[in-house]
Amino acid sequence: MVVLSGAHTIGQARCTSFRAHIYNESNINAAYATSLKTNCPSTGSDNNLSPLDLVTPTTFDINYYSNLRNQKGLLHSDQQLYNGGSTDSMVTSYSNNKKTFFSDFGTSMINMGNVNPLTGTSGEIRKNCRKPN
Repeated sequence: MVVLSGAHTIGQARCTSFRAHIYNESNINAAYATSLKTNCPSTGSDNNLSPLDLVTPTTFDINYYSNLRNQKGLLHSDQQLYNGGSTDSMVTSYSNNKKTFFSDFGTSMINMGNVNPLTGTSGEIRKNCRKPN
């Protein structure tokens, strides 16, 4: 999961996706949170966008992981990867080694592509993703 989350080195997120993180949580760099609040007020402007990687938002690189180490993860789920838990060491490793990240990311994407979805009567399309129908 840590390596696949590295895809967040490119792209943007809607204000509604990170508002709670910047207004209600303490595991975010205060100056970064303040800068985000100018584009994402506490109410409204749900569709305003901010880059997932504030340093190089259009380049596939390892800055996403460096951002996490500096408490500059845009999404709550991203910052949780570097928050004093078991995945901190992987974030640190990827932030220091582009070759390792690129190799692991490629392998993980291939593995994801090889997952065969259940079809027909073997699977189900959930009405609510959080629980079986």
